[in-house]
Amino acid sequence: MGNNLTNLTIAEARDGLTGGDFSAVELAEVHNKAVADARDLNAFVTETPDVALSAAKASDARRAAGDVRGPMDGVPVAIKDLFCTEGIQSTAGSHILEGFVPEYESTVSQNLKDAGAVMVGKSNMDEFAMGSATVSSYYGNTINPWKAATGENAGKDLVPGGSSGGSASAVAARLCLGATGTDTGGSIRQPASFTGIVGMKPTYGRCSRWGIVAFASSLDQAGPMTRTVRDAAIMLGAMAGHDLRDSTSAPVETPDFESSLGQGVKGLRVGIPKEYTADGMPQEITDLWAKGAEWLKAAGAEIIDVSLPHTKYALPTYYIVAPAEASANLARYDGVRFGLRVDGESLDDMYMNTRGEGFGEEVQRRVLIGTYVLSAGYYDAYYVKAQKVRTRIAGDFNAAFEDVDVMLAPTAPSPAFAIGEKMDDPVAMYLNDVFTVPASLAGLPAMSVPAGLSADGLPLGLQLIARPFDELTLFRAGEALEQAAGFDLPIFSGGED
Repeated sequence: MGNNLTNLTIAEARDGLTGGDFSAVELAEVHNKAVADARDLNAFVTETPDVALSAAKASDARRAAGDVRGPMDGVPVAIKDLFCTEGIQSTAGSHILEGFVPEYESTVSQNLKDAGAVMVGKSNMDEFAMGSATVSSYYGNTINPWKAATGENAGKDLVPGGSSGGSASAVAARLCLGATGTDTGGSIRQPASFTGIVGMKPTYGRCSRWGIVAFASSLDQAGPMTRTVRDAAIMLGAMAGHDLRDSTSAPVETPDFESSLGQGVKGLRVGIPKEYTADGMPQEITDLWAKGAEWLKAAGAEIIDVSLPHTKYALPTYYIVAPAEASANLARYDGVRFGLRVDGESLDDMYMNTRGEGFGEEVQRRVLIGTYVLSAGYYDAYYVKAQKVRTRIAGDFNAAFEDVDVMLAPTAPSPAFAIGEKMDDPVAMYLNDVFTVPASLAGLPAMSVPAGLSADGLPLGLQLIARPFDELTLFRAGEALEQAAGFDLPIFSGGED
């Protein structure tokens, strides 16, 4: 039975636990073993097998007493190492936070804990969530469990995408049934596309940011990473909710996201934004996008061409706004209160030494960009202008959503690439986010659904984008896409195909 338990979806685990087919402890033990057996993927910064077992025992005891806390009770999950977890090291993938053990729990991880979820570990990530490949972590890069069957990257280790690459790799390799990610410019959706799983970024404000290590405060949003659309709906239900400790948390009810499933997409208007093409984008991605539109049309949706004219400015706008906010947020890491401290002859020396040694190259690059665009002579030319363009980008979406209910686009401009590729060219790396950044800037809910394979046998995702707080429609469309694609995630063992 053991190995089969790692192949369950969250929905199947819920039903099996309810039916008494297995216990939460059995589920936890099997996943703890899977995590230990797949260490070559480096999907985790910190493994928490004892925490998992103790939570599983508590879950079984509740179930025996008839006090089940909902569909996540007893379900093994990974928590991205950006979420503060009480009593457990939380590093954000950085040397500067090595050894930092928070005395509090982030709201999202607390919500999951309260729902009975079982944490198997803290998943690896790009340092401070800055990256699209999970290669900038101080704790080493994460490996994608997928391998290219043919082509120039055949047999090479591939990136899992980023920054939530550890979570993506863990879910794809069946080391947990679901994982939390955070998405600032695509950090849930792009790794989901690279690893053949579902990655869902909720509306900005749907999940609390309290206790999540900040990157760009007006963009960061937590969301679920799972193997099916239904699982994402179940997990988001446990993560979301208004939180008075986060001023950007929206005071809205959390609907039953799972209830939107099974309704089909008959009569749904699906927009195809003509601007979502990139120079040099492989034809196979363009073809898959067209196929996705055909699938939704065949399921009863109406396909409508829409225009989002400011799309071409989204990436440069993002790489002004996000680094600016990062430079402000990361100023707190100075060696004085917590984390790494590298002494110097003076206070200024100590600041410089700590940051010089504590921050990796990509983080330093973005802090410098952000400090530059906020500096006296450039604030209006860059930051203020970027905020105005951001408003225009959001306006494009608002106008388009008058005619359509949901939009369909590619998730990423390529399949997963080899570790080491694009490392020397930050701009090539930033282009990974070209299709995910616009929805982030507009604060919209968006989801990547695995839709097919590249010619080399690697997963490709399609992205759906909906109106603010209309996750129900997003899940409906996502389920229709998932059913039409019939994508089958292979069973990996020990990181090999």
